[in-house]
Amino acid sequence: MLKLDGIGAAYGMSPVLSGVRLDVVSGEAVTLLGRNGVGKSTLLRTIAGLHPASDGKLLFDGEEITALSAHERARRGIALVPQGRGIFPHLTVEQNLTLGLSALTGQPAQRVQGIPEYVYEMFPVLRRLRQRQGGVLSGGEQQQLAIGRALVARPRLLLLDEPTEGIQPSIVQEIGIALSRILHELKIAILLVEQYLRFAWHLADRYYVMQRGRVVRSGDTRLEQPSAVVHLLNI
Repeated sequence: MLKLDGIGAAYGMSPVLSGVRLDVVSGEAVTLLGRNGVGKSTLLRTIAGLHPASDGKLLFDGEEITALSAHERARRGIALVPQGRGIFPHLTVEQNLTLGLSALTGQPAQRVQGIPEYVYEMFPVLRRLRQRQGGVLSGGEQQQLAIGRALVARPRLLLLDEPTEGIQPSIVQEIGIALSRILHELKIAILLVEQYLRFAWHLADRYYVMQRGRVVRSGDTRLEQPSAVVHLLNI
């Protein structure tokens, strides 16, 4: 599904990513691990089209998308839930979710259908709070809203940047269950950046570890223990 072939990226003259090779197969979850500042968020933004690649190729379903804009990538099925959630605090839950339909521009039949019922099934709290402004929600509720908004666009690949950050353990568990359902029931592939190693290991099929903008290790979470990578992470 997704293939990164030697991807590089920079901020001005400062390189952030160098020669990154990574792939995500349809129907699987992959986690991207590493210390703060190694380029994980930049990599997700580069995949989503929010930051330009300076080198390499980005392929989706075998077609190169390196030069495509963010909205063109969204229409092809790539959705990003950014760190910090990025919801609109003065809009209601329902209005925030409706904004996710913008990725379906050019697909009027799907837009007319509105917010898919499965979004409320995955996150029941959003139905109960749909008329409440996003800014008054708890951190966990905002994270569920951010993921729900991404799902409205009916993506094929979901990019998640630190979905458990600042969230109480009981809500982390709920989000983990929802992501597992998204993966196995909706058949949406997931690329996850996560500091909570146990959470990431439980959800993901495979992992990549980054250091200084490069992938330094990869493997299968079903065949290895989290302890195998702890010394590379210092988290």
